[in-house]
Formats: sequence, structure tokens, C-alpha cells
Amino acid sequence: MAISGRFVALVLLGVVPVLLLPGWLTVLATVSVLTALACAELVFAGSLRQIRVVRPAPENVTLNGQTDAVFTVRNDGNRALRGTARDGWQPSAGARNPVQDIDVPAGESRRYTVRLQPVRRGDLTTQHVTIRSFGPLRLAARQRTIGCPGSVRVLPPFHSRRHLPSKLRKLRELDGKAAVQIRGAGTEFDSLRDYVRGDDVRSIDWRATARRSAVVVRTWRPERDRRVVMVLDTSRTSAARIGDETRLDTGMEAALLLGVLAERGGDRVDFVAFDRRTRARAASAGQGNILGRLVQAMAPLEAELIEMDWPAVPAQVRALSAHRSLVVLLTSLDGGAPEEGLLPAAERLASQHVVVVAAVRDPQLGTMLRDRSDATGVFRAAAAERALLQRAALTAELRRYGVEVVDAEPHELPPRLADMYIRLKAAGRL
Repeated sequence: MAISGRFVALVLLGVVPVLLLPGWLTVLATVSVLTALACAELVFAGSLRQIRVVRPAPENVTLNGQTDAVFTVRNDGNRALRGTARDGWQPSAGARNPVQDIDVPAGESRRYTVRLQPVRRGDLTTQHVTIRSFGPLRLAARQRTIGCPGSVRVLPPFHSRRHLPSKLRKLRELDGKAAVQIRGAGTEFDSLRDYVRGDDVRSIDWRATARRSAVVVRTWRPERDRRVVMVLDTSRTSAARIGDETRLDTGMEAALLLGVLAERGGDRVDFVAFDRRTRARAASAGQGNILGRLVQAMAPLEAELIEMDWPAVPAQVRALSAHRSLVVLLTSLDGGAPEEGLLPAAERLASQHVVVVAAVRDPQLGTMLRDRSDATGVFRAAAAERALLQRAALTAELRRYGVEVVDAEPHELPPRLADMYIRLKAAGRL
């Protein structure tokens, strides 16, 4: 049973005769009238025993996007159902109108829509719908909670999509370049064309020149059908918030941009999220499908409060690709002991693959470094300077092993990682 605001107002109104005519008879009469009204409301309210609620699965939605969750109320009773229904979505689902006024005639069904605007990535759920059936005066209601599970998957927003057109233009420019700028091992022959002033004489095809009695040069195109393996660190360091998002979310943005770009560049993409065990895995199986696979794999990921198992990372990469590949480690350059974790793993991988370490740098370090207005600011600047020097030393050590490093602030990491991929592809290193 539930009471409405109208019944509360009626109770307050019943205090008036008690104050005007104090006495037990007045109190008893007032209580009797209120009780009789409440019982009459419950008698005439529609029964909830023969009410069914069903719902189809809502569509996936990107973070901060909107979607509609629909549920259908079926009234198999003999009396009309008039009241409210509350859909029990968890708070992070951002339900705009979870309480719906319902009016379902006997033997009929009605559909109701709840607008969702999620504020957290992952699988968001609801387990039930609570229905109240009011009487004619809407003073009191029968109430029942009906199990009706539902879920919606909230996908990463892919804000870095805005960089994709410019990076694709750079890839297309590589396809149009002459061999002079990208010739050598690791490039693929494309076609022959007439020599023009400025071409490298090393690109002249002497046999074709002899056949045509005109100087002919070879053109090349960036390598295709190479392997790009992305390893996303989901250990405790990925839980740190930098700006408005965690390191994990920034790593996802960078992986999404690189994955789509590499697929458009004709390469095969593999993705694995790992800490001490594999949390998610995705791979491109055909042209144009990697984005959907990546966002579905990334959606339920959360940072795990455990240390990264770096010695197991080479085996994870080997399970995905036994051939020479571009291996991108999306991780952190601070926290833990890199000489016992990241450095040995990167050295082992660099002996067989082209390795890139992509890390997020906190912009607050630069702010602290510049603020020296008082003693506290000086100590903070010293701490920031020490942190930056440690990152620089670790970067230098990684480059000594032949590992490329992209260390950038959150909004800069995805485009800079994409630029690194294009630069390696242009140099024929994939």
C-alpha cells in the first residue's frame, strides 16, 4: 500500500475539526473517515496480481548520448489500471523520466518510454518496475514491484574521431608519393611512370627504360596488410584521473583512433586489454568493422586495483601475432618500478617488433612547474620537476632499446599516436 500527497493533505485538513472540537469522539470520527476513504480507494483500485511487464533490449548508446528504454505493461485483470510506474534504472543511467503515469484498460497493453542519458561507461542495468494502482480519488494505491531485468551498454564516446579526416588525408598523401621518399626495404612496389625532374635516380627502372626508350621510374606505396597490436594497461595506474577522465579512458580514445586509422591504411588490427589477465580482446576481421568491435570490447572495462604483470605481456603479443608487428603499449610512465616491469618487457618486444609506448602526461605538472609565487609553490615546482625528469630518464632508456615513446597530455595523445603510426608507415618500418 502507498498513499499520495492528496491523502497527506486530507490528513492535515482533518486536524482542523480536532482543534475546533477537541475530544476523543472527534479524533475517532476523523480517523474513521480517513481509514474508510483509504480502504475504499484500495477496493476500487485495479488489481496488480495479473499485471505483466516486458521490455525489449534498448540500443547501445555512447557516453553522454541519449537512448530510449521501452517497457510494456499488460493488464490481464478485469479492472482498468490507473496509476504510476517507476523504472528502476541505476542512477548512472541518467533516467530523465523514470516515473510514468499509466492508464491501461482491462485486457490491453500500453508502451511507455524512459529517456536515458548515461553518465558512466559500461553495462548499466535495471532489475524491476514498481507499479502503483490508485483508486478513483488517487488517495491511496496498491503497490507491487515486478521483476523485469534490462540493460544498456554505454560505449566509449570516441571524441578523437574529429582527428580522423586529417590523419586519413596524410595516409592518402603517402599513397601518392613517389618512391624517392619512402623507398627501400619494407615498401611495396606500386607502378611505373615517366621520369620527371627531381626524381631520385636510384628509382629508375633500367629494364623498362631500355624497352620504352624513355626514362622510367618505379613508384612505391606504403606497406599494407601489416599487423598492429595494441595492448591497453588496465592495472591500478590506469585508474588515476587526469583532467576530466581516467588514464584508461584516454588510452581508449587513442586506441580507437589508431585502430580505425590502421584499418583504413590496409593493416590488420589486434587489441587486448590486460593487467594480470585478459580483460577484453578484439581484432579486425574485415574492412570497416574494427570500430564496432573495439567499442564493444572496451565498453565494460574498468581499472583494476592490481599491479600490471609485465613479464606476461610478450606472451600476450605473441599469441596475437607471431610475425613482426607494430606493438603499441598504452600505459603509464610513472608509478611502480619501471626497471622491473615496463623496461624489460619493452626490450624483449623491441627485439622482434616495432614498439611504441604511449603514455598520458598530467598537464598539472606544467602548471605546478611555473607557479613559484610562494614557498608552497616552490616545493610543488620542485616535485613537478622531479617527476618530469624521471619521465625523461625513462623515455631516454626506452629509446635506447629502440622503442618509440609518445608522452602527451590527454587531448594530445590520440593525434600524436596517430602521427607516429603514419611516420613509421612512411619510413617503411612496419
